[in-house]
Amino acid sequence: MIETYKGSCHCGKVRFEANLDLSTGSMKCNCSICTKTRFWETHIKPEDFRLLAGENDLSDYQFGSNSVHHLFCKHCGVRPFVSGHIEEIGGDFYAVNLACLDEVDPSKLVEGPIHYADGRNNNWQCSPPATRHL
Repeated sequence: MIETYKGSCHCGKVRFEANLDLSTGSMKCNCSICTKTRFWETHIKPEDFRLLAGENDLSDYQFGSNSVHHLFCKHCGVRPFVSGHIEEIGGDFYAVNLACLDEVDPSKLVEGPIHYADGRNNNWQCSPPATRHL
């Protein structure tokens, strides 16, 4: 069921709202940035995401193909969401960091399946050999 959730960075300067169906699942990836930041995500269309505050408090980090904006709060360093365009997954998207959702019951976060992606080897549809560290 789609519900509207609010989220934020650690210091609260960056705040957002997103329409999410947590029961459809989420993703954890072993690519270099997701592993180092422990980014736990769910993808949504741009129309389901609203930045409520902090646009000027965000910094943008890009690497590789530069197709994803790894946005983070320049005050506390937390990465509450990313945005980008990848044709293979349907074009424009936001990926919300589930760990940045405010006042959500942890049981709701794990009720849907978690897909583990082998981003380190650009094999996004398959799970990596090890996932416990993600």
